[in-house]
Amino acid sequence: MILVTGATGTVGRPLVAQLAATGHAVRALTRAPRDARFPAGVESCDSASPDLDDVTAVFLNPAALWQGEQTLLDAVRNAGVTRVVTLSSSSVLTGDSRHAVANRHRELEAAAEAVAPEFVHLRADAFAANARQWIGQVRAGDTVAGPYAQAATAPVHEDDIAAVAARALTGAIPSGEAPVLTGPQSLTFTEQVRILGAVLGRPLRYEEISHAAARNAMLSNGWMTEEIADSLLRYFASCVETPTPVSPDLERILGRRGRAFEDWAAGAAGEFR
Repeated sequence: MILVTGATGTVGRPLVAQLAATGHAVRALTRAPRDARFPAGVESCDSASPDLDDVTAVFLNPAALWQGEQTLLDAVRNAGVTRVVTLSSSSVLTGDSRHAVANRHRELEAAAEAVAPEFVHLRADAFAANARQWIGQVRAGDTVAGPYAQAATAPVHEDDIAAVAARALTGAIPSGEAPVLTGPQSLTFTEQVRILGAVLGRPLRYEEISHAAARNAMLSNGWMTEEIADSLLRYFASCVETPTPVSPDLERILGRRGRAFEDWAAGAAGEFR
């Protein structure tokens, strides 16, 4: 039995679907199991009381862990789970000791290693799905405002992360590995918005705003802390001079190139209209 936390999330939902489609026994952990609509044969359980009976492998989504950290970790340890796969972040490799996101993911990796004999850390770069932050602006007009127009990351499709996670959970990736998962191209924010515009058939453009204005906008959403906002902005600034390199790990594991940002945009186009 494989337990997937964050089962209705960006990576969790396609992961559940891929595991179920290949005949694996899956239990999906979610806050609202009655409304989750998982594929036939998938068990579901409430994240408030995780059921780890017969579970041999767990996918740890950081959001699910941080909301009930000790309870879930204790359950994993007490159940004798053999393997834990974490959805970590490539930010752990930045060397920035002030990077709040990196530090939290380092804690996640250490926690996984403490509760199971086998572990794999999936160090994902920026998700292609992060572009959803622009939905409101795209619906309102042709200009997307944000920081550091020339910051270049390598956005990775969530379905590709899920495909790697499925292999890790089923033992196809050796314990102790920590693959860095990127998309097949390093793209600036300007280029991502241009690609999105081409998919939508609209002349979208990215308008750079100041560091201070971007910080204020991030904090105004009500959930982002100052530490995370500052960490992200420092990272974006560093990506102007040093674009995120494309990692070979995803292609090595899957035997194919990752999905392009255009593919993600085409699949999500309806959300922007």
